[in-house]
Amino acid sequence: MKAKDIMSTDVVCLSRDDTVERAAQLMEQNDIGAIPVCDGSRVVGIVTDRDIALRSLGAGGDGHQTVGQIMTTHPVVADPETDVHEVARLMSEHQVRRIPIVQQGSLVGIVSLGDISKEPQLEDNAEIALSNISQPGGSHTT
Repeated sequence: MKAKDIMSTDVVCLSRDDTVERAAQLMEQNDIGAIPVCDGSRVVGIVTDRDIALRSLGAGGDGHQTVGQIMTTHPVVADPETDVHEVARLMSEHQVRRIPIVQQGSLVGIVSLGDISKEPQLEDNAEIALSNISQPGGSHTT
């Protein structure tokens, strides 16, 4: 099974110049915890609810900073043809819960740990990834 088989293709994007407040609003409206940050269709970062809590509000911000100020730069990405087991391994290794899917430099989807856990044959991968993601001391950015 490939990333393209389980990825969400209706992906919301932000630009670096969008406010943190706008990011939080989009997360609430779409019931998501992370949004890729794009320059056109090229992924340049990702902002998560954790980034908002820690890098913005927790650091004394008021939500009016730009997404570019708090986003995680150089996010882990995968190709639509990447095997889902490899996507789960990347999540585990980098301690992230979501991976943007990029084809020829353009964002085409996103795979979350939830997407992997929905597939019965991939449950073990999801459990292992979650266990490693939850370990203290990692970046926990997405």
